Amino acid sequence: MSGSAHPVGLSIREGTKVYPGTVALKEVDFDLRMGAVNVLVGENGAGKSTMMKVIAGVEQLTSGRVEMDGHEVNFHSTDDAEHHGIGIVFQELNLFPNLTVSENIFMAHEKTRLGIDIDAEAQRAETRALMRRLEHDIDPDTLVGDLKVGQQQIVEIAKSLSRDARILILDEPTSALSNAEVEILFRVIEELKAEGVGIVYISHRLEELIRVGDHITVLRDGVITGAQSMEGVDIPWIVRNMIGESSKDFAKEIDHPFGEEALRIEDMRLADSSGGFAVDGVSLSLRQGEILGIYGLMGAGRTELLEAIIGRHHHVTGDVWVHGEKMGKPRVADRIAKGLALIPEDRKHDGLVQILSIRENMTLSSVGAFTHGIHMDLEGERSRVADFVKRMVIKIASPENPVSALSGGNQQKVVISKALMTGPRVLLMDEPSRGIDIGAKAEVFRVMRQLAAEGLGIVFVTSDLEEVLSLSDRIIVMSNGRITGEFSKEEVTETKLVTASAVGHAPDRAERETA
Repeated sequence: MSGSAHPVGLSIREGTKVYPGTVALKEVDFDLRMGAVNVLVGENGAGKSTMMKVIAGVEQLTSGRVEMDGHEVNFHSTDDAEHHGIGIVFQELNLFPNLTVSENIFMAHEKTRLGIDIDAEAQRAETRALMRRLEHDIDPDTLVGDLKVGQQQIVEIAKSLSRDARILILDEPTSALSNAEVEILFRVIEELKAEGVGIVYISHRLEELIRVGDHITVLRDGVITGAQSMEGVDIPWIVRNMIGESSKDFAKEIDHPFGEEALRIEDMRLADSSGGFAVDGVSLSLRQGEILGIYGLMGAGRTELLEAIIGRHHHVTGDVWVHGEKMGKPRVADRIAKGLALIPEDRKHDGLVQILSIRENMTLSSVGAFTHGIHMDLEGERSRVADFVKRMVIKIASPENPVSALSGGNQQKVVISKALMTGPRVLLMDEPSRGIDIGAKAEVFRVMRQLAAEGLGIVFVTSDLEEVLSLSDRIIVMSNGRITGEFSKEEVTETKLVTASAVGHAPDRAERETA
C-alpha cells in the first residue's frame, strides 16, 4: 500500500540522543504511519530501543523534536505519552510477578466503582475478554510469576490493548512466543491496523518483518540507513542496510572429531504443578565437541530439562553423569563446580543482577578465581573481563557501567561470558539468540562452534528451525516433556522436526521394542 494511504501520525525530526560515552541517535528523521505496521530493524545497540523510549516518554531527546499531527509535543514521562495515545510492550517484560494477571493488566488505570474502590470483578471480566481476543485461556487470578515467559508476553500485550492506544510499540513481541501464538498476534495486528492504529514493530526475525510490515526503517549506529515501504524489500536488502553484508554467515562449521561422553542423562523426570510431568523420562547423551540441539514448541519441557540438569529443581528424579562422574543431589553450586554451566532463557531475571556493573555481573559465577584469602585480585578481574569483552564483541563504554544500560543483545553476551568464565566442560544454552540481532547471532554462533572445536560439549534449546538445522551436530525433538524424535544432521529435515514436535507423546521403551 502506498505511503499516502497511511498518514503520518508521529514524526521525529533531527533527533539526537546522547548518553555518557555514546551517541545513541544521530539526527534521525522518522515517520510513524497510522493504520500500518512500521517495521524498525537494526543490530543490538543500533538505537532502536532508544528511539522507541523517546516516543514512549521513557527518555527525552538531547536535541531535535517530536511531532504529532503536525504539532510539536514533549513527553516528559510515560504518562505524558500514554495521554497522547501511545503504548509500548517492552522486550524486557515489565510485570509484577507477585500480582495477578488482571492486576497487572490494569495497573495504574484500575477500574473503580464510583471512583471509590477497585472493581475487581469488572477487571477480571475484561481480562477474560482480552484473553479470548488473544486466544489464550489464562485465568485472570493467576499470579504472573507462575506463568511461563511466553504467557507473560501475552499478558504484556494484553496490558497495552487494554489502554486502547492509537500508537502501539511492540519491541520483540514474538521472542518468547510459539508459532501458534505468533499467528494469533499477527491476526490481532491486522485488526488493529483496520482500526487505524499505528504500530511500530521491532524484531530480529527478518522473515517475520517482511511478512508483517508495511513500511521499514533500518538503523545502524544511531543513524537511519534505509527507510521505505516494504514493496520490493527482501532479506538481502535488510542485511545490507543493517550491517553492510549480504550473508548471515553464522553457520560455518569447524570440522573436528568428537571425544568421549561429556554428559549423560538417564530417565529424568520432573513433576509439574498440574500432577503431570514437565520432563517425562528423558534420557540423552552428549560427547565432547558435540553440539546437541533440542527443538520443540513452548511448553515442550525443554527449559525445565536444562534447569533439572543444572540442579535447579530438588524434586527431580533420574541420574546425571558429567565426564563419567555421577552427580549427587541436585545443587546448582555443585553442578557448576563439576563443569556444568547454564545460560538461562530469561536473562533479565535469571542471568543478570541489574543493579550491578557489567564487570561484576560477568565474574559473578567465578568470583572465587579472583579471590585470595580475604582480598580480591581486582586487576586480574578487570583484565579477564576485558578479554571477554573483546572476544564476545560486547559494545560498552566502560565495564563499570550498570549492565542494565546495555542493549538486549549485549546483555545476552554478558550472560554467556559469565558462564564461560567458570570454565565449563558442558554448556547448556536456553534460547541463546532470543532478542539478539543478526550480527550478534553471528558472533555468538561462531563462539559456539569454536568452543565445540576446543572440546566443549554444548546442549542448546531453540524454537528456530533455521538455527537448530544450521548449528546442530545432532537434534532431539521434545513434546509434552518427552523426546519425540532424534535425528543426525545428515538425515534431518524441517518436515521431520515439525512433525515430531507435534506428536502428543513418544512411545516408551516397551512400545518401541514391540514395534
